[in-house]
Amino acid sequence: MLGLEYFTFTQVWSPIVLALVLLITAGYFVLIGPLSEKYGQGEKVSLNRRLLFLLGLALLYMAQGGPVELLGHIMFSFHMISMALSYLLAPPLLMLGIPVWVWRGIVSLLRKSPLRTLKFFTHPVVAAIVFNGLFSFYHIPVIHDYVMLHFGVHRLYYVVLFIASVMMWWTLVDPLPDMAAGKGVKKIGFIFLNMVLLTPACGLIIFATDPLYATYSDPVVWSKAMGYCIPGDTTMLLSQFGGPQFFGYLEPVVDQQVGGILMKFIQEIIFASMLAYVFFHWYRQENRSEDDEEIVPVPEEYAPSSELKQI
Repeated sequence: MLGLEYFTFTQVWSPIVLALVLLITAGYFVLIGPLSEKYGQGEKVSLNRRLLFLLGLALLYMAQGGPVELLGHIMFSFHMISMALSYLLAPPLLMLGIPVWVWRGIVSLLRKSPLRTLKFFTHPVVAAIVFNGLFSFYHIPVIHDYVMLHFGVHRLYYVVLFIASVMMWWTLVDPLPDMAAGKGVKKIGFIFLNMVLLTPACGLIIFATDPLYATYSDPVVWSKAMGYCIPGDTTMLLSQFGGPQFFGYLEPVVDQQVGGILMKFIQEIIFASMLAYVFFHWYRQENRSEDDEEIVPVPEEYAPSSELKQI
């Protein structure tokens, strides 16, 4: 299936990453369970929140430790699916799954740490520019190939990109309602900004007529990049498969274009859904406030007397 049958269970499912995910899951349930009595005043976490957190963690694992990650080192289209899962779907789900009292504790700790000097990056416009800028910069061909071949840089860049995505999503998710960075029209504008900022990078990928990334077109570079997923000597992949084209059902250029289209399509679906939710929520609030203004209190001198009320 897509060539996964040629790899071992360990190579496809990354047991170390799976163990880390299970450890995070256990820590989450300890936090919202026994520790909530001590730090959260016994506040119960709803089933919906728990399911959102688990779904977000599962998507992140599939993209960064499961089959999608391995396929993302073989086909560019799956690389873009991995990016969408990691930075457009998993972060908001994880953020919504974490209870408010935990976020208050995290924010309180950050305010007391040296990281408080980075508060500037949490401004909605700055956060959008930083995230989309890092994403676009990463997909400059020479940068992308360098990151894919240097595994320490690879891991660090992905962590930074994930933090940037959390800061970008903060304005839309509002994990702390009393610290909401924007409402109504501001949120709508923020969504449009994100939709626009990612367009140039996707456009360059979609309309390119030649393969841009050696990782997916040069067998030697590909075999070295596969070392991120497969431990040991990866040169044997060349003699076994010849290159990434062995697995691909599409030509490198077509696969590249499909990847750009998928990324933009997934982004549009997610942000269009957010746009509809924010717009209708804002519209309902505006109508409610107008209705409240129409209810004018009756002056006391015109109110019915107690005698009249008794008749």
